[in-house]
Amino acid sequence: MNPLLDKLQPYPFEKLRLLFSGITPNSAYSPISLGIGEPKHPTPAFIQKALADGLSNGLASYPATAGSEALRAAIADWIERRYGLPPLNPATQILPVNGSREALFALAQTVIDPSRGDALVMSPNPFYQIYEGAAYLAGAQPYFVNSDPALNFAPDYKSVPADVWPRVQLLYLCSPGNPTGAVLTLENWKELFELSDRYGFVIAADECYSEIYFKEDAPLGGLEAAHKLGRTGYPRLIAFSSLSKRSNVPGMRSGFVAGDAEVMKKFLLYRTYHGSAMSPAIQAASVAAWNDEQHVAENRAKYIAKFKQITPMLQEVLDVQLPDAGFYLWAKVDQRVAISDTEFAKRLYAEYNVTVLPGSYLAREAHGINPGRNRIRMALVAEVEECLEAASRIVEFTKKLS
Repeated sequence: MNPLLDKLQPYPFEKLRLLFSGITPNSAYSPISLGIGEPKHPTPAFIQKALADGLSNGLASYPATAGSEALRAAIADWIERRYGLPPLNPATQILPVNGSREALFALAQTVIDPSRGDALVMSPNPFYQIYEGAAYLAGAQPYFVNSDPALNFAPDYKSVPADVWPRVQLLYLCSPGNPTGAVLTLENWKELFELSDRYGFVIAADECYSEIYFKEDAPLGGLEAAHKLGRTGYPRLIAFSSLSKRSNVPGMRSGFVAGDAEVMKKFLLYRTYHGSAMSPAIQAASVAAWNDEQHVAENRAKYIAKFKQITPMLQEVLDVQLPDAGFYLWAKVDQRVAISDTEFAKRLYAEYNVTVLPGSYLAREAHGINPGRNRIRMALVAEVEECLEAASRIVEFTKKLS
């Protein structure tokens, strides 16, 4: 067996299952989960219809790994509209993928040169665990950059020692961030592009939360930042996006990667052998989804309404702020109550039948700290009534602890 598999840690939800092992939650309350970032708003009917219509003639042939021209064109049009970019080349700069998760993993297998022996994959901390697994299975080591509350939870890249950067071959970032909701600024991007130019590493920009935001201006994207800074061709930059959160279709597994044509060429080669083509019916539904913005605005309005009501409620008992974007609240639990994040989650589940994810499960001990310790992540993905009920229980529980 591949010995690198032994380096993988249990997924956060497996740790949560073990934490709750043996607990029978209070049956006086119906179960509510804020643990998993799985959108629960209804899938728009027009997307469902496009998927059903696509079944009539979409299953009789093998799909191309590169996807259909119609889908690549729809993605290109969306990128141009959303970020105000000059036209991308759909044939060389865009590739449909089966959700951003598998593509984020696969890119490391394309980019990393394991023969060097000292390759690093840089990741924010806390982070999406796929980044770590992708690093290990590509023959590299993860290097974690802790988020800094003083920097609005952006990773503190200035803290990285100078002798680390020459070993970095791939840098993952998540903006808007999971779980912090932080959005990188143009100055952040300028710093990273300068480092990429100096040391030659590829930047993988995970932007799957880009369409759920709470300010007037939409979050800045990596391709957009590169364009504003005059970087033609998007050198060593690959952006990832997904329909899962934007369009409430996590079960479709549909997204895209876009950026540097040279990197994309190698990535397509890898994926051709890996067998990652998207079903034609999913492609047809994806075209419909990328071409429509009304459902996205309606979906975003639901999140704005939820966060507007729930954030002030939780601020009565927890150290928590409205994030820049995304659908998580990243709350600190130990400033007002003397309890750890794991104990908070365990007791909340047992006494009030509400599931939240301990922040320490989303981070690693790095540079002397675990930046997720004594925080909890709450995914406000259900309809507003269920989220309000969960918030009410959390307030009652936390007041009881005080």
